[in-house]
Amino acid sequence: MRKLMTVVTIAAFIASCNVKKEEKGELPDLDIDVTADAGELPEYEVNWADVNVGTTTKTVKIPKVVIVMEEEDVEVPFIDVDMPDGDDADVEERTIMVEAEVTDTEHTIDIRKIYASGEKLFVVAELSKTERSIGDKKMRVSDQVVLNAPDMDVKYYVVGEKPDRIFNSKYTYVSDMGELEADMNDYSVIYQQ
Repeated sequence: MRKLMTVVTIAAFIASCNVKKEEKGELPDLDIDVTADAGELPEYEVNWADVNVGTTTKTVKIPKVVIVMEEEDVEVPFIDVDMPDGDDADVEERTIMVEAEVTDTEHTIDIRKIYASGEKLFVVAELSKTERSIGDKKMRVSDQVVLNAPDMDVKYYVVGEKPDRIFNSKYTYVSDMGELEADMNDYSVIYQQ
């Protein structure tokens, strides 16, 4: 152990020095006759746990999302807004859409009213449960209106019980239409279903 420490110390000393070769060296010539008995390395037996890798079958819950998108021609309400100043240069067609992600039972969502005030739109939709069960699946429901108007800030309200899904956090949910109508008494209704 002492010899090992000496070798390590010398190696550390040499490694920390800056060595530059000044002239060529040469090893001395030796004539040595050496005889030795053959050595034998020690044998070791290591016992450790047997490890078997494989698979087993377990029943686990795995979330599966199935979204089927089909194109259909449907009648969509169209609102054409003429601004009072007569400047229709910034008018552009866009879709106002409300969506909800629901579980347990089917739901419907319908845009009931759109209010306007200055450069703001207030979209009020209603989310209603049906009696039809969807089991342990989830589904998205939506409604939309096409609006031809200048770019306006849009605030969305949904009347009904907020489904417990993170997707539904982008709208403000209220319990009944009366809560909103009192606040929007001075606004113009530009769409009503």
